[in-house]
Amino acid sequence: MFEPFHYEFFVNGIVAAGLAGALTGLVGVYIVLRKMAYIGHGLSHAIFGGAVVSFVMSINFFVGASVWGVFSALLITVTARKRTIGADAAIGIVTTASFALGIAIISKYKTFTRSFDAALFGNVLGVSDGDVLALALVLSVTVCTIFVGYKLFLFTAFDSEVGRLYGVPTGWVDIMFSLILAATIVVSMQVLGVTLIAANVVIPPIIARMITNSFKRMLLLSTIVGSSCGIVGIYLSYYIDVSSGATIVLVGSTLFVLALMYNIIQARRHRIWSHFRKKPAITRIPFSSGKL
Repeated sequence: MFEPFHYEFFVNGIVAAGLAGALTGLVGVYIVLRKMAYIGHGLSHAIFGGAVVSFVMSINFFVGASVWGVFSALLITVTARKRTIGADAAIGIVTTASFALGIAIISKYKTFTRSFDAALFGNVLGVSDGDVLALALVLSVTVCTIFVGYKLFLFTAFDSEVGRLYGVPTGWVDIMFSLILAATIVVSMQVLGVTLIAANVVIPPIIARMITNSFKRMLLLSTIVGSSCGIVGIYLSYYIDVSSGATIVLVGSTLFVLALMYNIIQARRHRIWSHFRKKPAITRIPFSSGKL
């Protein structure tokens, strides 16, 4: 049972998966409540272009991908503010252009093939101590940011228009969140890969949303679910010899199905209980003083 923990690469991998799962689960709450699931998918593909450019120019991955991710996030945010261009259109333009640039560079430089697979599908068992440190750093900064700006994120998540009326700087909150999301995707790419990050950003908060209506409890529960999926997914992938990133997402999907079934059962039980608690209607016979 404890055999995998004898290997240093597995210990690094399971710690990285737990941190990445907690980070994506925490950030995903805001995405789900704002109904912005597409931005996680879009930014992950946009940052892929930066990862390729970093590799070709022999720049540190975190530096190159982070700069590219911040630029893409700001570009999407600024473009989405234009009334004539929707957020989905802005994400589509930035995503396709950046991803196409990455593919074009790969087709030019054939030496990127192995790293290309790792970037797309993740390689959690190949993470280094630096990768784990980067995940821990981004998670710490994200937790502190959400803790300090809890009310601002709460207002913006549920109703940005009302928040703006109360003086909440929703524009700056969106920019700050975009930067946090970009950093999350950059440090999680090694664990989950481009194709699976979007799923891990969405599944844990949706599970939490089906269980609770409290924003605070949703943040905590989504973080725990995301971290648990990462740890259990890595552990299972070691024994069944399947891609680690895919196993993490499949574990999350299984939990989603269980949460959905629980939600359905609870709803039916509530309807049945409400039906039996209804008091029978009393038929009132009008009183008459006349003789029968």
